[in-house]
Amino acid sequence: MKAFLSILTRDLRLSLGSGGIGLPVVFFLLVATLYPFAVGPDGDLLAKTGGGVLWVAALLAALLPVDRLIAPDAESGVLDQYGVRGIGEEIVALAKITAHWLGFGPALMIAALPAAALLHLDGKTLAALEIGLLAGTPGLAALGVMVASLTAGLRRGGALAGLLMLPLAVPLIIFGAGSIGEFGGGALRFLAASSLFLVAVGPFAAGAGIRALRE
Repeated sequence: MKAFLSILTRDLRLSLGSGGIGLPVVFFLLVATLYPFAVGPDGDLLAKTGGGVLWVAALLAALLPVDRLIAPDAESGVLDQYGVRGIGEEIVALAKITAHWLGFGPALMIAALPAAALLHLDGKTLAALEIGLLAGTPGLAALGVMVASLTAGLRRGGALAGLLMLPLAVPLIIFGAGSIGEFGGGALRFLAASSLFLVAVGPFAAGAGIRALRE
């Protein structure tokens, strides 16, 4: 537990120092601001499609810092130091998943409030969006760390990470958008199940990727 908290605190401090929290929020709000210019001022159309757009924006916001999740620690030897100290790769991966989620998940949920106003979302839709983000963003965080661990040792790993993460996140986007549409509670349950599966598998998959980087 001490090692987990130490890694978590370090990663959060680095995220704050590099603007890692602010960048996803700014990107998220920019999408919400620019989308009405693209489709026009039709309030009904914005209200009908805005929730799905915000889910896509949340995915891309989670993707922005993915190249900084694992690669810098691998290049600087920090991951090797964790191994020397006897800290398991799965513990390292779990701490990084938690730090990644804390770095963008709650911030996006707060940013969704002004974004909902820009897109004319009503209170019921906003509540469904917030619940969906709460359930789905941990899965996005786990997926981001998994992909980052698999691409950290590759040339142009950041671009490759994006190409890998986007299709893998499709179920989260479908169920996330569906949870605020006609699919209702069923889509929300599938979203939560998909996110829980990624969170459960993430530390082991990312841990295997980190182990491969050390060898």
